[in-house]
Amino acid sequence: MNQRFASIRYSYIRSHIYGLFLTCVTILSILLSIYVLFHPNWLSAASIFLFISLYIGLALIISVYAGFKSGGDVKDRFDYLSVQITQFANGNYTTKVYFNEGDEITRIGNEMNELGEKLQNQVRSLQRMADEKSEFAKSAHKAAVIEERQRIARDLHDAVSQQLFALTMLSEAAIKQFDKHPEKAKTQMIEVSKAALQSQAEMRALLLHLRPVYLSGESLSDGISKLINELQQKSNIEFHISIPNQLSVSSTIEEQVFRIVQESLSNILRHANATEVRIDIAKRSNELFMHVRDNGKGFDVLHERKTSYGLKTMKERSEELGGTFSVRSNLQEGTYIDIRIPC
Repeated sequence: MNQRFASIRYSYIRSHIYGLFLTCVTILSILLSIYVLFHPNWLSAASIFLFISLYIGLALIISVYAGFKSGGDVKDRFDYLSVQITQFANGNYTTKVYFNEGDEITRIGNEMNELGEKLQNQVRSLQRMADEKSEFAKSAHKAAVIEERQRIARDLHDAVSQQLFALTMLSEAAIKQFDKHPEKAKTQMIEVSKAALQSQAEMRALLLHLRPVYLSGESLSDGISKLINELQQKSNIEFHISIPNQLSVSSTIEEQVFRIVQESLSNILRHANATEVRIDIAKRSNELFMHVRDNGKGFDVLHERKTSYGLKTMKERSEELGGTFSVRSNLQEGTYIDIRIPC
């Protein structure tokens, strides 16, 4: 309630009422001065206070109406500016406001329109740079493949190789304990099963990165559908996909979005322990929206964003296209990724 009465509209009403108060004091002082000094027959104390009372009542109504009306116009114009700022924050730089009053608010609106055009030009420059970067990446494809193989070899050594070694040690220990301590052997075999599942998830994530870096002429919808079909055959995850077949975006955006999907699925396979994943990609107006969610174990966003290579990569790919990236997650509540890219 206090915030409501602090709005521009009520400040206009207060200013009108303050003016009314000053006017009443001035008129009352003049009339009382005439009454005291000259004692005219037509002027009495009763007529003075009757006049002042009628004046206050009528002027109060007019002040409230005039303040509400004039303040409402200013409030509406500030609301337009607020909506434009919100659109800019969401990555929609084509929004414009037009005022005809010729005052300071109109000047601010025109400057906001110019700012939107500059931001839009910067987005175009970012996307042009992304196109150039994409062409350069294609020309350096062989070097990238070698580097990717080396990285996967390191991952195999650091993760899968160590887990297989642990599997070997646990299984050998279980065999030795099988006859004398069957319960202990059973516990160790449970640990073997968990380690095998983790190794399997790591291998699927590594195989996912072995896919082609580029779509190789396929549409984004076809490339993601093939990727999901392969994963469905090798995992127990249920996938739900919503992507238009005729999605009109540049090849650079398609390739970057495809890599973001790859990275997000890799993270899900490695860490989420999810049973259901949903991917929604749609184009509305001049923006591409992407939403990825899973029902996995979730994580602490503040800690993970500082350490997760996958999240950093997805954020960087989004920002290279002038887009925005946000991730929401809580422990045991799944993970939600939202990306918005201007087209």
